Amino acid sequence: MSELDDYSARLMALIGNLTPAARKAMASDIAKRLRSRQQASIKRQQAPDGTPFKPRKAQPLRGKKGRVKREMFAKLRTAKYMKAKGAGDGAYVELTGSVQRMARVHHYGLRDRPTSRAKEVKYEARPLLGITDADRQMIEDAIASHLSQ
Repeated sequence: MSELDDYSARLMALIGNLTPAARKAMASDIAKRLRSRQQASIKRQQAPDGTPFKPRKAQPLRGKKGRVKREMFAKLRTAKYMKAKGAGDGAYVELTGSVQRMARVHHYGLRDRPTSRAKEVKYEARPLLGITDADRQMIEDAIASHLSQ
């Protein structure tokens, strides 16, 4: 474990030697790459660990006819709602605006009302954002490429 700590300390020292503008550019690049990976996993209807999302509840037979529901979280993965930010101290991928509350409910599997007059519903946990080992490797590669420039 101490070898990993030594590696991490050396890496942080190298990053600290970069100019603030270079650190921000590196963080922005990493954030954009992370956002695209998160968008891809949401498009595949998978949690970051690769497990598929729980399917939607079956709708009543007497519901609206001819209505085709699209995939879950289609709008959520757009750049309008999923922001990638890079700062000197880190890279961030976050959900913003009005979808933040809805995303939190689905991510953690909380209770919520679909509309203001509806009964409270317990949603299945569908993790939307997360870091995998492949993401960590991509981050290390991006840091190495920025340090080599």
